[in-house]
Amino acid sequence: MKKLKNIIVNIIDIILFFVTVVIKTITYGRQIQENYFSIHSLIYPVIASVIIICSLLFLVKRNKRPRILIILNLILSIVFICDLNYYRYFKDIPSLSVLRNGILLGSVKSSIGSLFKLSDLLFLCDLIIFIFIKEFLRYRNIKENNLKIRIISFAATFLFGCFLNSIYIYNLSVTQPRLISTMFNRVYIAKELGIINAHGIDIYNIVKNELSRHTSITEEKEIIIKSFMENNSNALNSNLTGESKGKNLIMIQVEALQQFVIDKTINGKEITPNLNRWIKRSAYFNNFFYQTSAGGTSDAEFMSNNSLYPAPSGAAYYLYSSNEYNALPELLRNNGYDTAALHGFKSTFWNRDVIYKSLGFNNFFNEKDYIINEKIGLGLSDKSFFEQSLEKIKSLQKPFYTFLITLSSHFPFEDRIGYGDFPLGDYENTLIGDYIRAVHYTDEALGNFLENLEKEGLLQESIVVIYGDHSAISKDKQDELAKFMGIEDMNEIKWAMLQKVPMIIHFPEDKHKGVYETFGGQIDIYPTLSNLFSLDSYDVLGKDLFNSKNGTVIFRDGSFTDGSVYYSAPSNSYFDIKTNTKLVENEYLKLKKENAAMQLEYSDDILKHNLLKKYNKIKE
Repeated sequence: MKKLKNIIVNIIDIILFFVTVVIKTITYGRQIQENYFSIHSLIYPVIASVIIICSLLFLVKRNKRPRILIILNLILSIVFICDLNYYRYFKDIPSLSVLRNGILLGSVKSSIGSLFKLSDLLFLCDLIIFIFIKEFLRYRNIKENNLKIRIISFAATFLFGCFLNSIYIYNLSVTQPRLISTMFNRVYIAKELGIINAHGIDIYNIVKNELSRHTSITEEKEIIIKSFMENNSNALNSNLTGESKGKNLIMIQVEALQQFVIDKTINGKEITPNLNRWIKRSAYFNNFFYQTSAGGTSDAEFMSNNSLYPAPSGAAYYLYSSNEYNALPELLRNNGYDTAALHGFKSTFWNRDVIYKSLGFNNFFNEKDYIINEKIGLGLSDKSFFEQSLEKIKSLQKPFYTFLITLSSHFPFEDRIGYGDFPLGDYENTLIGDYIRAVHYTDEALGNFLENLEKEGLLQESIVVIYGDHSAISKDKQDELAKFMGIEDMNEIKWAMLQKVPMIIHFPEDKHKGVYETFGGQIDIYPTLSNLFSLDSYDVLGKDLFNSKNGTVIFRDGSFTDGSVYYSAPSNSYFDIKTNTKLVENEYLKLKKENAAMQLEYSDDILKHNLLKKYNKIKE
């Protein structure tokens, strides 16, 4: 008993560390899967992952271990807190590659800061225990284990942890093929294996992918991907082909514009009166989804101009800025168009000053090119941005392609004075209320811009495309959105169907106006415009919305919908959209899921290995 007591006292700090980290990892897991949390399924892989970490502590001498434990515990706690806040904003688990985007945080600190909760500090409270343990052990006369015993203890626990962990990782790889290798759904990995394993697998894949970038994929796979892209690009189009040939193209990506505000009123006042009016004059796609990932706004830009999926982690604008593309601006430029991107913010934000050149923009008008005479939210107000942008557009050679990105309606929608008054009623002092006020302001700015285009005669010569870039309301505020929408029993499928954004294409003389029910997403914008402008686009993954009978929309995490079924990758569940009921997986649904994963993998291979450069050389 004395020896056993001595052994326990000798490793009491490791035992406490093990217990507290397991508890914190489980607590984290509960916060990212409120509806589907199961401690029974999560506890064992979490224990296995923490055992591996604890095994390393046996190599450290007892008198030095408490200080290392405090530092290690602090690091893990900060990681948990950062992960939670990242999840609240992006609904994803951050990858190590996201650190490349760390410079962006200084510009959006108000957005990140508004997500932080005081309860997050509970992840740090156990540090007090380890500080006490450190002082307690300082005065205890405990015999130190020799190096041989420490090495044996390390080896035994490390091998046991690895063996146990490998079982759970292997089982997940069998039930979810490609998931471990592609990391297309980090949230699901964290839910099944715990956040520590999720980060460990992520680091492994980053190292492996970085090494693979310097090696070639098999020629057979290159041919398979190329064949798939060609078949997808050469789909027969007949409707509206060449309808807009020679016209100007004005594309407006609106910050955080979601569909649920369209045609909505509060106290009898329309939230988006201008968009409502222009929708009636345009082709309006009412089943259009954002498909962004960790790159947020930049992902939306990337998809609409390339018809490729965003990177599985980090932002393609950073990771693949040196790649060769067959982007929309380059294709238009090759057809005699002047091309320009316009955004009243920092040119370096999201690496735009670099990537825009790769995409084929002749000009990039940014913060340095605008007079910052009115600030709202993060920077130049949308009203001033549109007013100044109109003058810049008029200076371009015709025909032209202009890509405008708004800013004022950026989360957290706190500039109440700048946005102006709007009768919010019960929604005053809520996130949904602040968002409504912000989007109402942007709607007014957008309406003024469209009217000025019409006055200048540009509307008669142009195709105008307007769409939202990503979500506005985070899932932790879903109750507010449910109240606004009159939804009493918000569930996973209802939440998913609320992730639509407006997609509007206005033609001269209001041609082809009406509501189009085809399910689509941002990856479909480029192919749709290619058909309208009679452009010889190729190597795209999206579809032409005016001609496609296949309404499948694939999301970066592996989820998808085809208009009748929605598959949620995070919960690995299928839903009937009409009845909101769960479906049992069958061979057809499984094939659809595998096809979605395959397309994401093809897109990743194209980016990772710069395959478009190789394909372009073949064409030459």
